[in-house]
Amino acid sequence: GLTLPGLWEVHRAGSPIRIIIPITASLHLLPLDLLPPEVCSLLNPAAIYANNEISLRDVEVYGFDYDYTLAQYADALHPEIFSAARDILIEHYKYPEGIRKYDYNPSFAIRGLHYDIQKSLLMKIDAFHYVQLGTAYRGLQPVPDEEVIELYGGTQHIPLYQMSGFYGKGPSIKQFMDIFSLPEMALLSCVVDYFLGHSLEFDQAHLYKDVTDAIRDVHVKGLMYQWIEQDMEKYILRGDETFAVLNRLVAHGKQLFLITNSPFSFVDKGMRHMVGPDWRQLFDVVIVQADKPSFFTDRRKPFRKLDEKGSLQWDRITRLEKGKIYRQGNLFDFLRLTEWRGPRVLYFGDHLYSDLADLMLRHGWRTGAIIPELEREIRIINTEQYMHSLTWQQALTGLLERMQTYQDAESRQVLAAWMKERQELRCITKALFNAQFGSIFRTFHNPTYFSRRLVRFSDLYMASLSCLLNYRVDFTFYPRRTPLQHEAPLWMDQLCTGCMKTPFLGDMAHIR
Repeated sequence: GLTLPGLWEVHRAGSPIRIIIPITASLHLLPLDLLPPEVCSLLNPAAIYANNEISLRDVEVYGFDYDYTLAQYADALHPEIFSAARDILIEHYKYPEGIRKYDYNPSFAIRGLHYDIQKSLLMKIDAFHYVQLGTAYRGLQPVPDEEVIELYGGTQHIPLYQMSGFYGKGPSIKQFMDIFSLPEMALLSCVVDYFLGHSLEFDQAHLYKDVTDAIRDVHVKGLMYQWIEQDMEKYILRGDETFAVLNRLVAHGKQLFLITNSPFSFVDKGMRHMVGPDWRQLFDVVIVQADKPSFFTDRRKPFRKLDEKGSLQWDRITRLEKGKIYRQGNLFDFLRLTEWRGPRVLYFGDHLYSDLADLMLRHGWRTGAIIPELEREIRIINTEQYMHSLTWQQALTGLLERMQTYQDAESRQVLAAWMKERQELRCITKALFNAQFGSIFRTFHNPTYFSRRLVRFSDLYMASLSCLLNYRVDFTFYPRRTPLQHEAPLWMDQLCTGCMKTPFLGDMAHIR
């Protein structure tokens, strides 16, 4: 707590030793004193994290997406998608040959970014619709903070009507939510960079559409499917763990289903690789080319049965049979035919909008989000460098808030120095995750827009489906009670920094 003007008392949690320091002192060594013992090993990358309380004992039916859920893909797939789409732009859309010099940069973009089409601006936005300054890029070059603020009428705030709609697509701004969008963002930025670097005039909307169409062509023409099918050992990860998860659930009497947008031939080859030739016997219902998210909202498309060769059948579907393959359809017929409703169904997918949003908000299913980036981010969070940086940021923030009552010249000078140091630490912490955009889950202090959607649309989230193997099939997940801001003064200062007492507490005692 505050002892005398110009002095500050700091102690390590659990220690009787208190240090009185002048506020002008260099405090770079303090994080070692502030950090609670063994705090750097708190998070498990293979854990499942709960946004909402859920007991697996109550779950009778498990549903799955295929791409990036049952089948996890290696990052080696992204440069292939980038290069193929780049070549399509040049050869079919007649873009300049000079674009071919660009290669895929895996460390440029992160998932969850927004793209302002008319401004050619790729940026990170927080849960309150504010652009995180220092994370706006036009092409491959950062846009100065002053210019970003000017572009949006003197503010960092993006109005709601411009922001992404329910499925991540606003009138002029798109949010990149799936993992396949990483090469798309990279290509978009490279093409814009080329046009700007060569002073070529271009229509932002046309360029954006051409790039997204080229990326779409890679999928529609089956190029990505071909690469994966030709070398499944290279591209498909954790296949044995997927097999173990499915077998375990079936052994405990759970019913399983698959709803994917991918074609049957591709899914069949991948599942044979991971699970074996009898993989369909594990699933009670298999639906391919479902056309999510419209599968969840459009009642008009009927189910079609496929024969063993993948050819469409013409008979009307009156029940969904185990071991059979169905195409398209809609969720309303699915619910009517299976009677799988409400919280006894748990569905896993990687796309928060296309896979999970409708199921949670409109149908009451429980949902699990697969977030592969979580594993890497947790490993970074567990490093001493991150924890020391975060701890000192928290301490500095508390110091700044409390010491602002001192307005003499010396105190203002110290406050300015602390503010500068805090900003430097924030930039260092951001760069630990990604030099351009930081963590997919946080801006400097607020959750990202991606995090907001993750919390809203998923009961559980995890790095991969294999995390289920770490828990019993009747396990109950309890979300941790985290303090609201009005609950935070004692809790957060003491737990997060392990040291700082709330000043003026004695003066406030009479109020209570």
